[in-house]
Amino acid sequence: MTGAYPPLSPAQPALAGYAVARPDAHRHAGRGFVFRRRRRSRAAVARFFSFARRRGAGFALVAALFAGVGLYGGVIGGGLDRYVAEHGAFEDIAARAIGFGVRQITISGQRTLSPAEVLAAAEITDRNSLLFLDPGAVRERLMEDPLILDARVRKLYPDQLAIEIVERDAFALWQNDGQVFVIASDGKPIDTLRDERLANLPFVVGEGANERVAEFQRIVDAAGDFKSKIRAGVLVTNRRWNVKLTNGVDVKLPEQNPEAAIAALAQLAREQKVLDKDLLSIDMRIPGRMVARLSEEAGAARAESLAKRPKRGPA
Repeated sequence: MTGAYPPLSPAQPALAGYAVARPDAHRHAGRGFVFRRRRRSRAAVARFFSFARRRGAGFALVAALFAGVGLYGGVIGGGLDRYVAEHGAFEDIAARAIGFGVRQITISGQRTLSPAEVLAAAEITDRNSLLFLDPGAVRERLMEDPLILDARVRKLYPDQLAIEIVERDAFALWQNDGQVFVIASDGKPIDTLRDERLANLPFVVGEGANERVAEFQRIVDAAGDFKSKIRAGVLVTNRRWNVKLTNGVDVKLPEQNPEAAIAALAQLAREQKVLDKDLLSIDMRIPGRMVARLSEEAGAARAESLAKRPKRGPA
C-alpha cells in the first residue's frame, strides 16, 4: 500500500437514532460506551406495534397483509427505493416491529477511535435489526479500518449488540513516494502523519521498508546508547539498510548481520570519536573495515595538512 488512507467516514449518520447512555463517559482504553436508541416522536406508531404484540400472531399476519398491500403500492408508485433507504430492508422492518431492533450498542476497547467512528466503520444504523444482522459481516467491515487490528461482534437478544475492538498501536513512521505514514508493528499503514507528537518514532524510508520495520528496529537496538544518534533507516533496493545519523552522516550497512556492523560503529564512535570528524558517509559493508568519506572542506584541509608534512629523504 503506497497511498494514504481516506479519512474516516462521517460519524453522524451511524449514530442516527441512538443516544449515549452515560453522558459523563469519556473515551479511553478499557471503558465501554453504550448507545441506546432514542424514542421516536411518532407515538402513534409505537402504540400500534405495542398493540400488535399484545394481540398476537393473528393480528400480526393481518398487519403484514396490509403492509404488503401498501408496499406493493409503493413499488407501483416508484417509491420503493426511497422507502427502503429511509426505513431499511423489509425483513429488518418486520423484525423491529416484533421487538428485535438494535436498541442498545456497547462498544469497548477503543483508544484512538471514537465510538461514533466505530459505528461508522461497522455501518450500523437504527434501520438495522438484531435478528438479521450478520456479526461476521460487521466484523469484516470493522477490519477494513486500518486502525483496527481485531474485532469481536456479539448479538445479545432481543435488542443488544456488543462490539469489542483491538486497535493497532503507532510503531514507526514510513516515508514513501514523498508521503509519511504512521505504521503499526506489522507494517500496516494506519494514517498519514498529522500529529507532530509522533515525530520521534522510528523512521524508515523506501519501498517495502514498512514491511521490514522490525528488522530496522533490531539494528537500532543493537546500537545501544548510540541509538540516540540514529535518525532514520533507508532500505536500499529492498536488500540492505543505510542508516541516516542525526548529524547527516550516511552509514552503509552490510546485507548480512547489520546489527554487528552498527555495534562496531558505536564502539568506534565511543572510543575513537570518529563521528567528531567532518564526514559525509561511512561504509561498513566490508566486515572488520570502515571506509569514511570526508566532506570537501575536510578533504581539502587533510590534503593541505599532508602536503605540509616534511618529506623523508633517502636513508
